[in-house]
Amino acid sequence: MGPLILAIDQGTTGTNVALYDQDCRLRAIVKTEFRQIFPQPGWVEHDLDDIWASVEASIRGALERAGARGDEVRAIGITNQRETTALWERQGGRPLHHAIVWQCRRTAPQCQALKEAGHEALFRERTGLVLDAYFSGTKLAWLLEHVPQARRRAERGELAFGTIDTYLVHRLTAGQAHVTDVSNASRTLLMNLETLAWDDELLRLLRVPREVLPAIRPSSEVYGTTRGLGVLPDGIPICGLAGDQQAALFGQACFDPGQVKCTYGTGAFVLMNTGRRLVRSTQGLLTTVGWKVGDEVVYALEGSVFIAGAAVQWLRDGLGVIRSSADVEALAASVPSSDGVVFVPALVGLGAPRWNPDARGTIVGLTRGTTAAHLARATLEGIAFQVRDVVVAMRQDLGAPLGFLRVDGGASQNDLLVQFQSDLLEVEIHRPRITETTSLGAALLAGLAAGVWRDREDIRRRWAIEKTFRPAMAPEVCRAHLARWEAAVAKA
Repeated sequence: MGPLILAIDQGTTGTNVALYDQDCRLRAIVKTEFRQIFPQPGWVEHDLDDIWASVEASIRGALERAGARGDEVRAIGITNQRETTALWERQGGRPLHHAIVWQCRRTAPQCQALKEAGHEALFRERTGLVLDAYFSGTKLAWLLEHVPQARRRAERGELAFGTIDTYLVHRLTAGQAHVTDVSNASRTLLMNLETLAWDDELLRLLRVPREVLPAIRPSSEVYGTTRGLGVLPDGIPICGLAGDQQAALFGQACFDPGQVKCTYGTGAFVLMNTGRRLVRSTQGLLTTVGWKVGDEVVYALEGSVFIAGAAVQWLRDGLGVIRSSADVEALAASVPSSDGVVFVPALVGLGAPRWNPDARGTIVGLTRGTTAAHLARATLEGIAFQVRDVVVAMRQDLGAPLGFLRVDGGASQNDLLVQFQSDLLEVEIHRPRITETTSLGAALLAGLAAGVWRDREDIRRRWAIEKTFRPAMAPEVCRAHLARWEAAVAKA
């Protein structure tokens, strides 16, 4: 079988563990879900012990499914839900509180207070992020303020903060390593994008002591080795770390500036590689770190679409239009067009580049002839319109045309959606052979550090496209679609 790379993809609702071989082929993947904790409206938490149990179960399952032994694993890579925040004891690893999940809004009042105090521009300039409860910094500040003795213990160096990558490295190495990588650190509101170091002024504003923070490291190097685990032998290097969307960008082999990927999940995440250039967005996008390999730092622009696959779930669960999400493509394809129906899926507001939290889902163009099929087609088109808006904003920020778009995630298997996306953007879209690109990215970063692959060109030769979609829509038809979309968004 040759050397195997084990990738832990620790997500919001479950943990995927995948095994890849040297030819970038997926040998096995197993997902284990865990409970979601909602202490009160707007609050979301995870039990770190639940997360760890899901990691162990998925590792066991993946090895069993691949017919492999633990000693065949050459390296371990980790990718993770990025902003979810944890605090634990350095000695023994006992969590002080449930992890606060990226979705949790409990620190929105603190963010508003910082804005009113005039600090929003500083955070934006230093971190490339908006001052929002989404990110980790205010979540950590909340834990230090509300968990008894936490601040005092943190200042004495007794506690460790981390995003989930940091926590998993701690568990895998029996507490020997307290690290994060630049991509995850760039999502905390605490790291300076230019220096790639924790920023003293931001730490002061959020009252975060340096003693609690992990070391910021590159995305591909040996951070430590496995120790004292029941599911894997000692001595396997953990040597790849990246936040989930950055890992997907790497897993799509988007190694060159200007290359873009879109992950279609519950929402949609669009990332553009901007190379060594730190692009300050004027179009409502986030600036973030893609990865650091060796001495080379790659930056990225990011745009988030809040509702993508969730719109299809709404058709299924809210309206009962379809029995399963997989049914939407056949229903949408049963009509030649949406017949003028436009659905703006702003069910929780609009994300990048419009950033309108007060926008609401809007359907326009209904007639007596409108059917469930027209609504299904308009739903898929609404997803593609939102992604198109983000990509156009990226083009404007970068000042360069888009060569192609690479897609992954569950909805990337929907040919009708991807073809319409190609038509709107007027570029080729590449769907890779392996659409589990998040875990693949973690595996590639780990494999580079472990010597499984020589360099990125070696990876590029093994990376494969499964299908290419090319623009086929007449320009005047495309313009009419876009005009209807803009009019509908104005009403949302």
